[in-house]
Amino acid sequence: MIAQLTAVEALLGFALWTALLAAVVFGYRSSRWLGGTAITSWARGQRTVSDPPVVRRIEDAHANCLENLPVFAVIVLAGAVLGEFQAMAGLATLVLYARLAQSLAHVAGTGPALVFVRAGCWIVQLASMIAMGGLLLLRI
Repeated sequence: MIAQLTAVEALLGFALWTALLAAVVFGYRSSRWLGGTAITSWARGQRTVSDPPVVRRIEDAHANCLENLPVFAVIVLAGAVLGEFQAMAGLATLVLYARLAQSLAHVAGTGPALVFVRAGCWIVQLASMIAMGGLLLLRI
């Protein structure tokens, strides 16, 4: 059975997952730099062709997290201000687990089945966040 988290635990998990993905890319780049690759080889906004595809997919998974984390954070923090943690716990847990699955599918590859899994996980997250926001609006 999958554990249900509080909304704040789910938010913390989302943030830590985002940081972990960044740390993996940083670790890879650090090892390349220590091996003699110029520190300027990774310009912001440019794809580094010499990076293995899995590293580029981890970067993309990290970017996906960054796109959604602020929205999730605002909803969870609004729930905190309104004292509505219980109403959001299940949906917040679902957001985190769907995010983890989406990221793992993203890192695993780019085949049609994995793209479908990623899209499905994103739809679950989006629907869950909209439902969480709706629950909060109904309680205001």
